[in-house]
Amino acid sequence: MNSLSTLALACGIAYLSTSCASPSNRQDTDSMQLGNFSVSLTVKDIHASRDFYEKLDFQEVGGDITQNWLVLQNGTTTVGLFQGMFPANLMTFNPGWTHEKKTLEHFRDVRAIQRTLRERGVSLSLEADESTSGPASFMISDPDGNTILFDQHVASPE
Repeated sequence: MNSLSTLALACGIAYLSTSCASPSNRQDTDSMQLGNFSVSLTVKDIHASRDFYEKLDFQEVGGDITQNWLVLQNGTTTVGLFQGMFPANLMTFNPGWTHEKKTLEHFRDVRAIQRTLRERGVSLSLEADESTSGPASFMISDPDGNTILFDQHVASPE
């Protein structure tokens, strides 16, 4: 390993040990909590994909294979398998949910997150109707074209 690589590794470890050791130390009360995170994968054969992820000890926790979608978990890691529903893989945030799909008492509504991102200059590729309340979704893309879905399944907080 050359000296530049060693320095980068050392800096990275130092950063992780001070900044990431306790996630609660990094978040202040004004931070935008996005909700439960999962990766939604576009799959060619949902049965083969389910079998593969089960070998990695993922367990089915939701979905309907007859409708070509499943949700699998391994601990707090969630993977959605979707056959024929999305053109590409995407990241998903579910405002109002824990990784156990339990509704949070207090959370930022998907429409409030959408407004904040729009105010920050983020372009929306799909918008939630801000005249509604309850379940809603919107989409954005990062600079590399990766799609991020914000998908709220629960009633809006009061």
